[in-house]
Amino acid sequence: MTALTPRQQYRAAWAADRRANASYPKSKFILRWFRSAHRWRAERGPLARIVFLVVGGSYKLVTEGFMGIELPASTEVGPGLRLRHGVGIVVNPASRIGANVMIRQGVTLGNRKLPDDCPTIEDDVEIGVGAVIIGSVTVGTGARIGPNAVVFRDVPPGAIVASPASEIRT
Repeated sequence: MTALTPRQQYRAAWAADRRANASYPKSKFILRWFRSAHRWRAERGPLARIVFLVVGGSYKLVTEGFMGIELPASTEVGPGLRLRHGVGIVVNPASRIGANVMIRQGVTLGNRKLPDDCPTIEDDVEIGVGAVIIGSVTVGTGARIGPNAVVFRDVPPGAIVASPASEIRT
């Protein structure tokens, strides 16, 4: 089986993002730019490097500098990411985000001790407003993280993390 090219990956991910954010034009705008920067970062050759510098640099400047969204182009993100109200989102580049994940405003996915000590968010996870997920933890498929929850240990698939006490219910 042949691996997808960066262009094919971009097209598939962008189509899923577009469907997932149908009613959110700002989210579609940001994610298309993110996917484009991610695509050119993965391409090889001098032209690709130049295009990445332009696309990736402008993406970083506008989203981080003016929109308050830190979602680095180097972050591994599955298709169908849903951004809701995309303000104050901070994602460490070493974090991994699965498919069909919803991230609301004020969410932080970060490291705890080492630069690559970051969370893995599996598919179909919803992360509430102001939630903080730190350290090398895995948030299982279909889990829901409540608003303002602080998560620093693994969350099983399908669990609900309530706030503010990080209580895990299965």
